[in-house]
Amino acid sequence: MEFLDNTLNGYFEKLLGPRDARVRGWPLLDSYVPTAAVTALYFAFIWLGSACMRNRQPLSLRASMVVYNFLVTLLSVYMFVQLCVGAWQGNYSLRCQNTRSSGDVDVKVARVLWWYYFSKSIELMDTVFFVLRKKISQVSVLHVYHHATMLNIWWFVMNWIPTGHTFFGPMLNSFIHIMMYSYYGLAAIPAMRPYLWWKKYLTQAQLIQFVLTIGQTISAIVWPCGFSIPWLMFLTGYMISLTLFFINFYVKTYKSRRSRQHLKSREEESDYNGYSNGHSITMETRTVVRKKVALD
Repeated sequence: MEFLDNTLNGYFEKLLGPRDARVRGWPLLDSYVPTAAVTALYFAFIWLGSACMRNRQPLSLRASMVVYNFLVTLLSVYMFVQLCVGAWQGNYSLRCQNTRSSGDVDVKVARVLWWYYFSKSIELMDTVFFVLRKKISQVSVLHVYHHATMLNIWWFVMNWIPTGHTFFGPMLNSFIHIMMYSYYGLAAIPAMRPYLWWKKYLTQAQLIQFVLTIGQTISAIVWPCGFSIPWLMFLTGYMISLTLFFINFYVKTYKSRRSRQHLKSREEESDYNGYSNGHSITMETRTVVRKKVALD
């Protein structure tokens, strides 16, 4: 294991330069192996879990989903508040913020961003619920791409650019996750579903998040302040890829439902533990389908 760690670390530092010494010794960051292992187990579970569930009844897991979604909501609240406070205390600039301009505040922000990195492993449970509940149609290319890449990208971010300009995307994403996971936690309780008015705004909010994050990232390229330009270019490209995937999902989901039979099938496939990767169905759609079912 030590030989593998030294080999990988040497390769990464040769490719990307020396790692940020401020995060040395932090949990899971010194070695890439745990992150890679979790990612491999994630892919293995999708394959093996789907095969094992093929001839089995779907699991309900309602209580587990309620607990899971509310715990992720609370973690998102913590990260959003702490990143806002840190950015305020450090007088962070949205235009461009270097990684070593605010002293102890930079380390405080980095500690919150570590939790953001760690949360990406927790959120792999979204896929686990889909597989165990036999909602395999929800495990889309976008869903898997987003979950697998975010965990790995943030291991590298935490080792090389753990603070500074990287604060904005996680801060905004944490706010979106408050909206999203609180909805799915409440939606797992049948009596609460008629009162969940903000579901239809989640997709728009997610698209706005991507646009704002891309704009904020590009601004540090246009008005540089010492933050790594290659990293900014990479993060911009990654966010553009998510945006294109998500727009494709949005168009297919909201513009292609023309028949009641299709609406009914979507209702049967709908899930109350969706994710920002684009697994959402509007409350209006559910209302139409329920009326159709009642008439039948």
